[in-house]
Amino acid sequence: MIYPTWDKSANIGVTAPSSGVSPELHDMMKLAIRRMEEKGFSLTVGPTVWTQHKAKSAPASTRANEFNEMMADDRIGLIFPPWGGELLIEMLENVRFEDIRPKWILGYSDLSVLLLAVTLTTGIATAHGTNLIDLRGDYSDETSAKWQAALSTRQGESVTQYSSPLYQKEWTHDTPSPCVFHLQEPTEWRVVGNRAVTMQGRVLAGCIDVVRHLIGTPYGDVQRFRRQFAHDEPIVWVLENCEISTVDLRRSLVQMKLAGWFDDCSGILFGRSSANRPVDGYTVEDVYEELSEELRIPIVYDIDCGHVPPQMTFVNGAYAEIEVAEGKGTVKQTFLP
Repeated sequence: MIYPTWDKSANIGVTAPSSGVSPELHDMMKLAIRRMEEKGFSLTVGPTVWTQHKAKSAPASTRANEFNEMMADDRIGLIFPPWGGELLIEMLENVRFEDIRPKWILGYSDLSVLLLAVTLTTGIATAHGTNLIDLRGDYSDETSAKWQAALSTRQGESVTQYSSPLYQKEWTHDTPSPCVFHLQEPTEWRVVGNRAVTMQGRVLAGCIDVVRHLIGTPYGDVQRFRRQFAHDEPIVWVLENCEISTVDLRRSLVQMKLAGWFDDCSGILFGRSSANRPVDGYTVEDVYEELSEELRIPIVYDIDCGHVPPQMTFVNGAYAEIEVAEGKGTVKQTFLP
């Protein structure tokens, strides 16, 4: 594994490999940029950030070219898109994976397609965490703010994160506050079987709605990643659901299992989701229980990851040691080669 190095003095490249920001939301994006500059960061903002047409910021080749250019720019140490979207997968065939340099890429949702593809293909760590536009507040909660500590960790060092005390149940953009998130609901990490669990292994994370489409492509070879970059160590999966029903979630997880993505998996963490809609009485808890029984591994859910904030920063490729008990979780990630 290769871990990028970054510090606050490095430039941040802002590009939109999935969705850009439509004109009516430009003020929100400008505020996020201003907040980052007030905190001492310098940013290079690409044209794709300011455009949005037919569910994408720009044509696939345009998005890929801007990403490739920022990856080649020695001044830029972090690629930090505004947010996710829908159609990032279109640009993968135009990404110059052979030329990718070790620099951080940070985000979640549709961006996790790019994050996972880069790590699986190149062995370069990427970071599944907050989006740039969610940092537009006067300050961030402790969980979300941990992205800086995670990205500043050096090879051989560790970063430890703890489950949040509170989470945001619903998005309320119409009631802005000094902290973007309205954290009011008590956080409880739940475990299938209601017991204390531990798990260890290399982290792979993503939004299941979109990363499932990497199966069978040159960018989704999990077993090659384990052999070539992860010393055949077990995998800890961190997955979150944006908008699929429980039966679609089940179909996706079975597909991942049949594709070998869960071979030598030591455990799975699932983020909180408002999309886990039951179908004919089939609940998300049923999904988790069936998967745990089939794979014979611990499964933890309602963790700090994904579209129900706040979220931890999970580093694809890092070695994780995870402990969960009595509704609380600890995640230690060590940047092992």
